[in-house]
Amino acid sequence: MNWDILKGNWKQFKGKVKENWGDLTDDELDMIAGQRDQLTGKIQERYGIAKDEAERQVRDWEARNQDWVPDRDSPSRH
Repeated sequence: MNWDILKGNWKQFKGKVKENWGDLTDDELDMIAGQRDQLTGKIQERYGIAKDEAERQVRDWEARNQDWVPDRDSPSRH
């Protein structure tokens, strides 16, 4: 997964994050802003899990979403 592309299209992509980690708030998702380390840290904090488990969850999620491409017609595209 290309996190640089994801960062530039975060508004489109954060719905996919919310589908997987629904306890993350919109404010937290805005703070994460497409930064992988921030996502992992928030998952660890919000769900009370170990860093290794948060990393595993993010890796699994990346694998499921590796083919995602931004909607070229979206106004959030930079």
